[in-house]
Amino acid sequence: MEARGVAKRYGPTVALQDGRLTVLPGESHALVGRNGAGKSTLVTLLTGLQAPDEGTVRFDGEPAPALGDRDAWRRKVACVYQKPTVVPELTVAENLFINRQPVGRGGFISWRRLKSEAAEVLETWDVRVDPDARTADLKVEDRQMVEIVRALSFGARFIVLDEPTAQLDNREIERLFTRMRALQESGVTFLFISHHLQEVYEVCQTVTVLRDARWITTAPVAELPRPALVEAMAGESIAEHAATRTSVAADAPVLLDVEGLTSDAYDGIDLTVRRGEVVGLAGSSGSGKIELAESFAGLHTPTGGTARLDGERLPFGDVQAALKAGVGCVPRDRHDQGLVSAMSIGDNATMSVLKRLGSYGFIGTDRKRGFATELIERLDIHTEGPEQPVSDLSGGNAQKVVMARALASDPRLLVLINPTAGVDVKSKESLLSRMDSAREDGTAVLVVSDELDDLRRCDRVLVLFHGRVVAEHPAGWHDHELIASIEGVDHG
Repeated sequence: MEARGVAKRYGPTVALQDGRLTVLPGESHALVGRNGAGKSTLVTLLTGLQAPDEGTVRFDGEPAPALGDRDAWRRKVACVYQKPTVVPELTVAENLFINRQPVGRGGFISWRRLKSEAAEVLETWDVRVDPDARTADLKVEDRQMVEIVRALSFGARFIVLDEPTAQLDNREIERLFTRMRALQESGVTFLFISHHLQEVYEVCQTVTVLRDARWITTAPVAELPRPALVEAMAGESIAEHAATRTSVAADAPVLLDVEGLTSDAYDGIDLTVRRGEVVGLAGSSGSGKIELAESFAGLHTPTGGTARLDGERLPFGDVQAALKAGVGCVPRDRHDQGLVSAMSIGDNATMSVLKRLGSYGFIGTDRKRGFATELIERLDIHTEGPEQPVSDLSGGNAQKVVMARALASDPRLLVLINPTAGVDVKSKESLLSRMDSAREDGTAVLVVSDELDDLRRCDRVLVLFHGRVVAEHPAGWHDHELIASIEGVDHG
């Protein structure tokens, strides 16, 4: 497969510019880059989900099929995503031949042939899964292999694996790599996308780096030392470090005290956040950082461990109870979790403090309007007034409304999850300034973010990897150090 000079724009946003990739037969080729580097966009162009605005994609020296010819694309390439695309309630055999079941006499599906052909294709690629098994009952690694075999049965020999190890433990990862090597020997080619760089060195022969929607380099893995790979991904740091400030006193009281917190997404988490301290949580998409932060806001119930806020046990699995306990939260997705789009800015900003604005179920309109106006001014929300529908706002101003609501309850713990995602530079600075103000007011702040600029404002950053805290970086860290920890690179 060869992509040359491919570009993709969505309105004014450049998602990919000068994308280049050449994958040779029978190799495992890694595609790496930080979030927003352009990896996902490139995959949509390589799998025929969208056409590039510029540039060319070729398979075996021939131009890529027409966009609407799905069968032709299936014969060329397939992508196994982090989230499964199999139908869980169907059997393995039914998933392998979905929409192309063998037909017997009278035009009815021949279930006997379906099962025998499924067994044959599984045996051909040495995948030991029962064709009659319900796909929902399979382990994640076996579901992934069913998806790979389904792609191979169409004739594709080029498979894109998008974060295939995110939901696997170490033993399962090693089994996946063993199967990948065996398939390579049979002539299958892989494009391997992962945030875990040590995996690139274990299973890939070549690596391509994207940064800021551009191709940066392609090199044999064996000739690219890990520090050089991290540097290619990080680039030169152009962001200035936050202004020097007084560090949190060592004797500042601990507001959030977490011991042994465990769930499906994270394991044995111990952490503390002091009054007036900002602690960052960093990690790749499958690290468990978001689930951990959401647990403090009442969105999940851990299976073990405790968390205390100002000495009192934090309630889990109940957003209202967490709010009452003193937790304010900016959720990860402002559209789905943060805003009620049919309501006004004022209603959205004050919905968490309605009891404070009235009694016996009656809310003073003037009090509510005054409180909302004060929040609008504090957050510098550009609006015609509290009555304006929140759906009219730009992304940056909409996110400020979510931040306003989180701050409205004067929380003791402020949980921020990707607080500046998808906002312009000016709004980003405004949102981060509010975080600094909360810190100065003595609030404990926990920040989860993929943006290094967000994490730069923290007093320290904890890095999660496969659900565990593996590193802690005090303020003043360098980009390459933090990225190396996030990607699981062991310099020792």
